[in-house]
Amino acid sequence: MAKKEELFVGLDIGSSKISVVVGKENDEGTLEIIGVGNSALTGISKGTVKEIEETVSGISEAIEIAERMAGVVLDHATVNVNGGHINSLISQGVAAVGRADQEVSSNDVIRAEEAAQAVQIPPNKEIIHVLPRQFSIDNQSGIIDPVGMNGVRLEVEANIIVVSNQETAKISKCVTQTGIKVDDMIVNPLAAAKAVLNKRQKELGCAVIDIGAETTGMAVFEEGTLLYTKVFSKGDINSAFGAAACTYDLNSGLQASSNIDIAEKVKMKFGHSWAEDVPDKGRVDLSEIDIKAEGVFTKKYIAEICECRMEEILQAVHQELKRINRDTKLPAGIILTGGGAKIPGLEKLAKKVFKLPVEIGKPHSLAGITEKAYDPKMAVCVGLALYAFEEGSLSGKKSSHHQFKKLKDIFKTFLP
Repeated sequence: MAKKEELFVGLDIGSSKISVVVGKENDEGTLEIIGVGNSALTGISKGTVKEIEETVSGISEAIEIAERMAGVVLDHATVNVNGGHINSLISQGVAAVGRADQEVSSNDVIRAEEAAQAVQIPPNKEIIHVLPRQFSIDNQSGIIDPVGMNGVRLEVEANIIVVSNQETAKISKCVTQTGIKVDDMIVNPLAAAKAVLNKRQKELGCAVIDIGAETTGMAVFEEGTLLYTKVFSKGDINSAFGAAACTYDLNSGLQASSNIDIAEKVKMKFGHSWAEDVPDKGRVDLSEIDIKAEGVFTKKYIAEICECRMEEILQAVHQELKRINRDTKLPAGIILTGGGAKIPGLEKLAKKVFKLPVEIGKPHSLAGITEKAYDPKMAVCVGLALYAFEEGSLSGKKSSHHQFKKLKDIFKTFLP
């Protein structure tokens, strides 16, 4: 049995499932997955907690399954934050170099980053991540890691990510009621990117699009650092901004006796995002899916419904990339991940919409029970565990001037 202090746990509380990934460091120094748990119980809608009791039950179930598989007892986790309340803004911070020899230290970097947090945010919001984009020393800009360099004035340009403190409080309450301590909270797009991107993609410039059930997250990287992030959670796409939009439209289009479960089964088995690849002759008899359902529909008709909804989602993301002037400036292209990325044909559809290279992103560079982790729908959960592992948030090994620095213990005030 692994020691508690060696465990790195990701807890993804989603709208359609709650997932847990348990890992430990192996002899090669990589993350070895030793346990995975999933629960269909979730009181989450569009990334926000709607039913605390059901969310607690789902977390408990997923934790229990992961514990049995891993042969451990869990008492801590790195947890996701999701929803349209997530906002990203750019801020500058300045600090005087403190050492007499004018060599920049980690403490100088911390003070500059703390100065960057002095931004006005609404009282119902709080800072969750401070992600330095670049540093300047005495007006020499474009520096990634200033520690060890010499100068008098240190400046940082940081990406500040703020979230609703009400939502983080509800998430903390749900998790701690299961006996699990919240080590850190990470927003969904960052967690997904951690799992599916490599260093070169971040350097060249790319966008990760994490398509969940009811939300779609976007994280744009440039020159190795996060440029922008956003979570789409509402709009004219029914009541979801993710793969569930297909389910809702199929439920209406198939007239499946208002049974959303039948529509979900049809989507999972016959859904397609590129109707052109679906033969005209194929038929789906709903009674073969559920004895109470009636109707026969072509597979192309089903694909046309799914393609319409998924294109609407991708077009919204494309418009946001245009707004920040990055729609044509991403050499590494678009990386699709999340459960929605598994709908066949989405890669082709995305190439049509973005006119950029597109690939499906799966977690990588793992060991252990990889067959359960190498799946786009597990990207956020694996990314949370990787974040804890790579950043050393449990061991205290994390450098204070790392480009993915985040605030420690920011949620302690919400714990009982």
